[in-house]
Amino acid sequence: MLARTQSYLLQGIDALACEVEVDFNENALPHESKSIVVGLADTAVKESLERVKSALTNSGYVVPNGRVLVNLAPANLKKEGSTYDLPIAIGLLAVQGVLSVDGGSLFGGKRTYVPPGQEPRAEQEPLDLRQFAIAGELALDGRVRPVRGVIAMAALAKQRGMQGVIVPADNANEASAVGGLDVYGVRTLAEVVGLVTGNLPIEPMPAIDIASVLSSAKPTVDFGDVRGQEGVKRAIVIAAAGGHNLLMLGPPGSGKTMMAKALPGVLPSLSPEEAVEITRIYSAAGQLPSGLGLITQRPVRSPHHSASLPALVGGGMIPKPGEMSLAHKGVLFLDELPEFDRDVLESLRQPLEEHSVLVARAHSSLRFPADVMLVAAMNPTPKGDLAPGEVGKRAMERYLEKLSGPLLDRIDMHVEAPAVPWKELSAGMRGGSDTPKGATTAQMRDMVMGARAKARVRQGDAPNARLSGKQLDVFATMDAKAQALLGQAMTELGLSARAYDKIRRVSRSIADLEDSQTLQLHHVAEAIQYRLLDRKV
Repeated sequence: MLARTQSYLLQGIDALACEVEVDFNENALPHESKSIVVGLADTAVKESLERVKSALTNSGYVVPNGRVLVNLAPANLKKEGSTYDLPIAIGLLAVQGVLSVDGGSLFGGKRTYVPPGQEPRAEQEPLDLRQFAIAGELALDGRVRPVRGVIAMAALAKQRGMQGVIVPADNANEASAVGGLDVYGVRTLAEVVGLVTGNLPIEPMPAIDIASVLSSAKPTVDFGDVRGQEGVKRAIVIAAAGGHNLLMLGPPGSGKTMMAKALPGVLPSLSPEEAVEITRIYSAAGQLPSGLGLITQRPVRSPHHSASLPALVGGGMIPKPGEMSLAHKGVLFLDELPEFDRDVLESLRQPLEEHSVLVARAHSSLRFPADVMLVAAMNPTPKGDLAPGEVGKRAMERYLEKLSGPLLDRIDMHVEAPAVPWKELSAGMRGGSDTPKGATTAQMRDMVMGARAKARVRQGDAPNARLSGKQLDVFATMDAKAQALLGQAMTELGLSARAYDKIRRVSRSIADLEDSQTLQLHHVAEAIQYRLLDRKV
């Protein structure tokens, strides 16, 4: 007997259709009785038959004696993980006649199968499994465990015009984010059988109202909690207004990490499409928290400086997204920038320009989204401080030599984050109405949103950091004094052509914050000040 169920396989963050064929031969000869899985399956998939058999036995079902052959089609694409446990188990039950995969009457209509411990419910129609995609890992006792990439599977099922999906209960929320599908979350194998046969009433998971969920998301760190550093906050407002990359240079304890984590709060809220795309990335990487259906805030990823190249940009035998992709539409924060391996840092150069990562392997190439705002932080020297005079300058120069010029060129703004004086640190302890208040996330966000609204009217959805040279010639015109100052800076500082465009882009963001159509002298002067390391080196 032969049964077919529908599942999926992951390629990058996208799902492809995978048909699970289960063939059972009870008259197999002794030398043919070995049960096998074919279809370019990895070790975890090949082990699935043993998990499935144990789950069937411990759930009160019969494991057939004979030869079981499972084929995962298409056979030329690599399959990995425990995704196929549940569709294989349903196929094994179907070939025994326990349930039907086409929604027809069971056992030719002679009797209705009742799962162990359940009462028959004749009024509910059985499901036509040809219209459902199925995924889930089985525990040995029949529990259904979560798997990766369920939201991509749901999107594929919707694209193929299927009725719905049957997934682990812990994955049901993310599948329901797609909408337009019947999403059934199940916790045990017995629940699946009851659902398919119509003997167990399980209501589909309601679709998530993505817009309302996103509107209720609140930032976790407020800039009002950061003491001092008003100059850095100003730089962050400019960076957020134009989507610019930012490097903070300062001693330990000056608030660099805290400000990087607070930065998403001043960026525009995620759109529903962005939230679903980020959720797909986290689901494919296996990093979506259990039971969470949607990523609601722009992510902040802060990999340790010992991170390898595949961990940062993605890779592996079957490529998976790295930290750059996990920070998509959010912030990639690299603390202690010079401590990262030089090859790892150099690998960032192309993704920062193209906003995606191409991982090439002998069998295929996959492209992962990596539209990030890079925020880096570093101490002036390995000791963390800067000694006075020529000694401190040489120590800083040696430390900066770990960073290549082309990488620094791709960072739009370099800003100094000095140590916070005791007077500002103790302001919160003194309290009172006269205590100075720094800029808060709400105030900074209002400024950013106003500047972005002006940019959107002028140039569409592209932020200032993405403007090409030709677009800058049109949208970032300068008055005569500003042009003269920029020309002088290019000559005296030895800036590159890329730095020239970076200054114009940052100047455009500063002008947008002041509602100025033309770039004026003070706009360009401030932008030049943010080429700090060009002056230091």
